[in-house]
Amino acid sequence: MKKPLIVVPMGDPAGIGPEIVVKALASGKTWDKAVCTVVGDKNVLSLAMKVTGVNLEFNIIDNPLSAEDRPGIVNLINIEAVDMNNFEWGRVSSMGGKAAFEFIKKSVALAMAGEADAVSTTPINKESLRAAGIPYIGHTEIFAALTGTEDPLTMFETRGMRVFFLTRHVSLRNMLDMIKKERIIDYVIRCTGALRRLGVDRGTMAVAGLNPHSGEHGLFGDEEVKEIVPAVETLKAAGYDVAGPIGADSVFHQCVLGKYNSVLSLYHDQGHIAAKTLDFDRTISVTNGMPILRTSVDHGTAFDIAGTGTAGEVSMVEAILLAAKYSPAFKVKRH
Repeated sequence: MKKPLIVVPMGDPAGIGPEIVVKALASGKTWDKAVCTVVGDKNVLSLAMKVTGVNLEFNIIDNPLSAEDRPGIVNLINIEAVDMNNFEWGRVSSMGGKAAFEFIKKSVALAMAGEADAVSTTPINKESLRAAGIPYIGHTEIFAALTGTEDPLTMFETRGMRVFFLTRHVSLRNMLDMIKKERIIDYVIRCTGALRRLGVDRGTMAVAGLNPHSGEHGLFGDEEVKEIVPAVETLKAAGYDVAGPIGADSVFHQCVLGKYNSVLSLYHDQGHIAAKTLDFDRTISVTNGMPILRTSVDHGTAFDIAGTGTAGEVSMVEAILLAAKYSPAFKVKRH
């Protein structure tokens, strides 16, 4: 079987993206599972090699179908989007935001055209995107717009634990207004479908509780009584294998032990803290519900260490390997 073609946008040039990309490719840990093509700026990647001590050969190509399958190289679609005279590691800039967006846009276009099996993304900076006038707050929103997907599903996977998110980049105050029976039902149905597409068709999905001890029947908040329990009961009646609400202080641990195949986290930090505490470096984000597969490291641009060569590549390696694992489910047809 041919190895999947994974395209990797370089990320914000001023962040650690260029460094973790070259270190991941140099490690050789992805070579037997995937053929990678980087979309980025050759000048920045060359500088990243210098600061990391990595020595790789560039293979400049037009699309991943022309990528060479051998170690020691960087298959690169070169987009010269960075003025090196004004480049500085670790700095918010409109140039960095615009470049990061261009790398992503090209990567998505390649996957949508069937010229890549999946996209594995590197960190971008929200402030740089805003400085560049890019009207999206992050990767998920960008991918949604570029693929025509109304509401993509974010799933974390680490050490066998899978976590979906009912809400993402909203304040806690606004999040409370989104904990509604109809939304929970819709998400469980779509998350179940996403799992089946990835080959996970057995096991129970757990819905995390919102309040301490899942509200203790209304003693500590009534969201469980009014919204979550009715949603779970409706789903069970419709034949869905779902449980909840399960207290958030135990549900993730139970998922790790295999009691549940996944957890529907109700808000951003609830699931992020659980996954990253379990294994920060190997927490990988998978964006489901789109026509293409996207995996990603789940850490930021780390401007404080960018350019020092000290950023670890483990998460980048894991993101590529997970993309290779799940890419057959998307059945890309070559032209």
